[in-house]
Amino acid sequence: MNLERFGMDTTTLAGPLEAKLRAVKAAGFTQIMLNSSDIVGHPEGEEAALAAVRASGLRATGFQVLRDFEGLSGHLHAYKVDVAKAMLQMCNALGSNILLACSSTSAHASGERELLARDLQKLATLAVPLNIRIAFEALSWGRYVSEFTQAWELVQEADRANLGVCLDSYHIIATRTELDGLQELDPHKVFLVQLSDFLWQELRSPEDRIDTARHYRVFPGEGVHSTELGELVRQIDEMGYRGDYSFEVFNDDYRNLPLPMVCERAKRSVKWVSDLVSRRSLPPRRTGTLRT
Repeated sequence: MNLERFGMDTTTLAGPLEAKLRAVKAAGFTQIMLNSSDIVGHPEGEEAALAAVRASGLRATGFQVLRDFEGLSGHLHAYKVDVAKAMLQMCNALGSNILLACSSTSAHASGERELLARDLQKLATLAVPLNIRIAFEALSWGRYVSEFTQAWELVQEADRANLGVCLDSYHIIATRTELDGLQELDPHKVFLVQLSDFLWQELRSPEDRIDTARHYRVFPGEGVHSTELGELVRQIDEMGYRGDYSFEVFNDDYRNLPLPMVCERAKRSVKWVSDLVSRRSLPPRRTGTLRT
């Protein structure tokens, strides 16, 4: 594994989009995960944001995130289809070929499996003309899909070539999902792997999962789940996955640190992950952390 297989997420960093792109590039990364707020929230407009991304020379790991798409009906479904079309257009304009879609948390969504699969089919079909793949991710607080095994089952039922799964280490660890389910996945249908850790052992409620996910994630090697995270990465590598890894790190403290400092932490995390995979052995039982 080398640095080219890893990317950072703009939400990890503070400041304007251009400064984030420069810092990530200067740290030696070649790709970056982009968010819709990077584009629509740019003070000079969408075209300026698109131009900045193109000028950076960084490849878009993916574009996120479409929320609460599946399981709706009537006017709510029609509304979400319009949102999906707009996000697909932005994804295409950025040169990204992956749009992330998170499992629904909506109280208005049905849990009927046939409907959920049909909606994912529709989303994938909308993405075909733009040559975009849909990476479906199970949120650990998802209403009907909260584990990657459930997301994979729906992807199989939907059965579209450009529909796959995104594996997020935070959600897998938060739900304590058994890793045996990875053996059931087709590695070619894993479109993205997102990595992060966090600083405490227990997440006692969905609200705790949400708060930790949005404010307190850390880079791999900095948290208390190094053993679980190391085993997850090794199994993903051994199953034949050769795609991108993105650091999905939402952390309020990092947004108050200088950009080069945060990017350097990310680079150390790349080495931590790569060393684990190359050793092909379990990390020490005593949890190790990166030096700050």
